[in-house]
Amino acid sequence: MTNNDAKAYDPWKVFSGPNLGYVMEQFDLYQTNPDEVDPELKTFFETYGPPSEEILTGSPQTGAPVQQQLPALKGDSISVKKVMAAVKLAENIRTYGHLAADIYPLNEVPLDTDLLHLENYGLTVEDLKNISADLIWSDAPANVENAYEEIQYLKERYTKKIAFEFSQVNDLEERRWLKDMVESGKISPEISTEKKALLLKRLNEVEGFEKFLHRTYVGQKRFSIEGLDALVPVLDEIISKTVQNGTPDVNIAMAHRGRLNVLAHVLSKPYEVVFSEFQHSPNTDLVPSEGSIGINYGWTGDVKYHLGLDKQITKENTQKARLTLANNPSHLEVVGPIVEGYTRAAQDDRKQSGFPKQDVERSLSILIHGDAAFPGEGITAETLNLSRLKGYQVGGAIHIIANNTIGFTTESEDSRSTKYASDPAKGFEIPIVHVNADDLEACLAAVSLAHQYRTKFKKDFLIDLIGYRRFGHNEMDEPLVTQPQMYALVHKHRTVKEIYAERLLQAGEITKEEIAAIEEQVETRLSEAYNKVSGIKPEEPHELNPPETVGHGLPKLDTAVSTEELTAINENLLKWPEGFTVNKKLGRILSRRLDSFGDNGKIDWAHAEIMAFASILIDGTPIRLTGQDSERGTFAQRNIVLHDSENGKTYSPLHTLENVNASFAVHNSPLTETAVLGFEYGYNVFAPETLVLWEAQFGDFANTGQVIFDQFISAGRAKWGQKSGLVMLLPHGYEGQGPEHSSARLERYLSLAAENNWTVANLSSAAQYFHILRRQAKILELDEVRPLVIMTPKSMLRNQSMASGVSEFSEGEFQSIIETPGGKPEAVERVVFCTGKIAVELREKAASEKDLEWLKIISIEEIYPFPFKGICDLLNKYPNLKEVVWVQEEPKNMGAWSFVEPRINAAAPNGLTVSYFGRKRRSSPAEGDPLVHKMDQQRIMNEAITKTMEGEK
Repeated sequence: MTNNDAKAYDPWKVFSGPNLGYVMEQFDLYQTNPDEVDPELKTFFETYGPPSEEILTGSPQTGAPVQQQLPALKGDSISVKKVMAAVKLAENIRTYGHLAADIYPLNEVPLDTDLLHLENYGLTVEDLKNISADLIWSDAPANVENAYEEIQYLKERYTKKIAFEFSQVNDLEERRWLKDMVESGKISPEISTEKKALLLKRLNEVEGFEKFLHRTYVGQKRFSIEGLDALVPVLDEIISKTVQNGTPDVNIAMAHRGRLNVLAHVLSKPYEVVFSEFQHSPNTDLVPSEGSIGINYGWTGDVKYHLGLDKQITKENTQKARLTLANNPSHLEVVGPIVEGYTRAAQDDRKQSGFPKQDVERSLSILIHGDAAFPGEGITAETLNLSRLKGYQVGGAIHIIANNTIGFTTESEDSRSTKYASDPAKGFEIPIVHVNADDLEACLAAVSLAHQYRTKFKKDFLIDLIGYRRFGHNEMDEPLVTQPQMYALVHKHRTVKEIYAERLLQAGEITKEEIAAIEEQVETRLSEAYNKVSGIKPEEPHELNPPETVGHGLPKLDTAVSTEELTAINENLLKWPEGFTVNKKLGRILSRRLDSFGDNGKIDWAHAEIMAFASILIDGTPIRLTGQDSERGTFAQRNIVLHDSENGKTYSPLHTLENVNASFAVHNSPLTETAVLGFEYGYNVFAPETLVLWEAQFGDFANTGQVIFDQFISAGRAKWGQKSGLVMLLPHGYEGQGPEHSSARLERYLSLAAENNWTVANLSSAAQYFHILRRQAKILELDEVRPLVIMTPKSMLRNQSMASGVSEFSEGEFQSIIETPGGKPEAVERVVFCTGKIAVELREKAASEKDLEWLKIISIEEIYPFPFKGICDLLNKYPNLKEVVWVQEEPKNMGAWSFVEPRINAAAPNGLTVSYFGRKRRSSPAEGDPLVHKMDQQRIMNEAITKTMEGEK
């Protein structure tokens, strides 16, 4: 009986008479309670599905003897139980073969070989040889005739130096495709002899580079790649396949291990530049860069193994691409969402109205993770969660765990609660391949599968590249102290270069002379590069300053918009399509905006924002706004996306403006801060012409994104010359909502403020918000560009004291200081400085009082850069000034006080010193009881406007 004959038979026909009736009953139970079914029958049902129509209608053939029905059973002694056991064995190899696979180069991890032992299934070799392969594998290769040959075939596919985990993929089409790719052998590309020689050369370059650094720059940290040398040819292969596929942009995220090697070989950073960084000699002629001094690509610079590179490359002699390795400090996984932001920016076409048109084939993310960091850092899960979200998905990222099976000195059993470092990816249904980094061609097979899967399904894929670490965490560590047994194995273990050279030598694909020639060529190139820079002396240390364009303030820009244009914009924003039903209450609220342009009309904060957005789009600047609940606004103030109250369809007025050639994107973000903020920073860096805004639900929640603020947004330009104009909207204000819904921690952003690195603002009017947004849009492509941090209001959003008249938009401009109008300068005895919400409240309270000519309230709207000259000029206007005070609602050790005190003191005339009115020092940012809050708030206000009171000194 041939295989083709056997395929005509239905596996269900193995059952007959009463046995068939029993199995049918079990199938009915399986459909409702599968776990109550006999495990062997459950496996059968999972494998073959429901009975055919022939079985259900009871055709005569159904009751025929087993031997007549099923020629696949070659002996009377082969029972259904044996067949089911063979089925279970085959499925276990597919599902759990990775547990028995040879994926650990050092072989120090015990493998679960029990799942391969036939006796555990009640089977013998003879049993398997008597079962046709077609009975348990309908797509068996033509040369596989029985179950024994099938099991051997599956073991070859699933338990060698490459292993697979696909069962977490719920989509049936994807799972079938993955299974077919593995079992058909389609993942293993044909590698020509010429390419094998090139691969060996690449391994020589990787190893030779590390050894050269090790002996030339003794004791210097480099975080070598050794033990995971295959990472470089793996990256080469991914990039080559991607670029050949028509993708012109590839972005890479990785921590410091192996970074120098990836820079030198994947991104072609000249050896000369790398060597100059080790010896602290100037490389400005080698890599021209903003303020480049030695290894510093900003002006303060960074250590060499944190630096990235953005480079145009040519692959296969014809395909050109932009290849970027992102700068990354020692915060490991945090760079992942930033690189995905790069990628989304490269994929989006922002040159038309509406949402940007995304083409995922324009760019690819490659995220390289550490085996300790992948399960250990929460940012990993946050980033994986972005992978299917419409505002953040990038058509699939390729993840690589650079797995050296150890953290700094912490072994796997102490750093994770899972079998594999890759296990967190299972929760996101990401296919996983584990591959032994000592088998270069198995690594390339993993790349082939990853590339094809991403191309076909536009989803993430993970390669767990398992190797080891040849030295300690850095080259000054002695790992034998903490891992004596592991490093006894490492010291005896051959490198992948040696293993691959031996493999090619034995296959007759290379000669010893050719191997020696490759090694000599690599060593010669390294020596020549070193000789070019070895005589260059290090530069004398000197003070590092930002470029002149950064050192001076922002240029004066016209941000006003004519009344006629504002009126037209406003009317267009209040139109919606015929048949679109807006919620009645919301419709009435929005319609009131038409009255804002009448006599004595006022424009509130949210209205000013959408007017600013519209005018910016008309000017040709794309906008991207994201955050938790940003479409509606946390405080129901924005409603920038309208929902039809009858059918739920959405409509955004900003997508229908006329004569607009710039996109507007708004997305509600997932409930995370670090990954989303990092993503938006990356998007902005890669799309500098775009006004990118990230909004915290409450400013307090930005706390969890602090590493992005600290390491990237505030310092990225100084360290790496990386410009950003990102806007961060942080709701802030004390309204009795407790410690977690009051403070955006203004003091943190001011403590990071230096060298004009960003603007920190706390505004007191809607017009100020309008103008600062338009100013930010206008500086995006100027060298003066910088991020913008705004403490945005909550209760003040609808406060008419914060609303502004139309003329303030059409004739005004952004003011860093706002002085209450009126009064005679010579009458002023006390100047009250304040900022934000409390400035509005003080103005309101002062307006309700009489005889306050002696008091002047000045709101500092732009706290950094500090408007020192403007404050000096104001204070010098008051000849009879006796008191200068600072009023704030935050505790004394928080808010702006510590930042403004020395600056206001320096500006104060006649030896006056600034006094403090506000809450005392606290460990918690706000009271939890709203009544206590109200009492304290009233005290502060009274002190500020009462002549006889003195503030806390």
